Amino acid sequence: MSHKVIFDTDPGVDDAMALYFAMAHPAIEVVGITTTFGNVTVPQATANALYLTRLAGVTIPVAEGGAMPLMKAAGKPPGFIHGDDGLGNLPSRLTHTGQAEAMSAAEFIVKMARLYPGEITLVAVGPLINLGLALKMEPQLPTLIKQVVLMAGTVIEPGNVSPVAEANVWNDPHAADLVFSAGWKLAMVGLDVTHRVILESTYFASLAQHHQQHPAMTTLLHAVNFYCDFYQSARPDLGHACYCHDILAFVYLVAPELFQTQDGRVRVQLDGLGNGQTMMDRHGGALAYAQSGWETHRPETQVCLQVDTAQCLALIESTLQSDWLRTPLVS
Repeated sequence: MSHKVIFDTDPGVDDAMALYFAMAHPAIEVVGITTTFGNVTVPQATANALYLTRLAGVTIPVAEGGAMPLMKAAGKPPGFIHGDDGLGNLPSRLTHTGQAEAMSAAEFIVKMARLYPGEITLVAVGPLINLGLALKMEPQLPTLIKQVVLMAGTVIEPGNVSPVAEANVWNDPHAADLVFSAGWKLAMVGLDVTHRVILESTYFASLAQHHQQHPAMTTLLHAVNFYCDFYQSARPDLGHACYCHDILAFVYLVAPELFQTQDGRVRVQLDGLGNGQTMMDRHGGALAYAQSGWETHRPETQVCLQVDTAQCLALIESTLQSDWLRTPLVS
């Protein structure tokens, strides 16, 4: 099955991994990239998307998105995790002529959905402002989109910005709740599975060598080493390695059989200590809750709760090692 994808992203080291997996996989056609705040500011996210694609020798439309949450006060990007530039503080960058689209990310999503009704998959791995704005712009968007895959949230696994919240949802809980409630075919690939898939920095060193030090791979290796430095400090039990968060959204897209899922209504806590918590009704509507917001007419999400780690890693590695890179469009 072929997948025509708009990648909504805030690159970000694991976003870069995910982008390159998507570009390398033969069943995925990335027809556009929309950028959001989160790991970096929106202008930096746009610059990174343009740079990463051109390093790999590919031109993909990039549309710049929302710079702040729908209602929550904006936070500061976590430069200590991804680097201030999102790619591990690259010492220098090659030049290119790529520019972002004139239209906004939300406008781009709506335009493409109307052009290709029932064909576009949205893979979103950052705060969900762009999807939220697109829904407000086109209320019929859920009927035009084939499916949505989110790297977002957590049900059982502890959060990574609070005991209960995952970063993408926490950054813009109001947009996230809007997305979970929209009624489209929706899958959530959250910390319950992304914390089960770890890659060592040595793998990315061997990947760069395998691709004969292609600039895209040496750039990715630099970024991954910075990312792994953070994890080695925060989680010394992992060694010099990192979680592959965002890449799992694309793994789910092409190989959903590697995941065990459960369908249920997902809502987001909008304030207080639980801000950004993704709450799931795991009873499948069997209980009539006194609390409103969980009525049976509300849409369900397919939530990933377990993953075949070995098969997932094998797919990631074989895809990234394939012969997909082209001559860089940089100088």
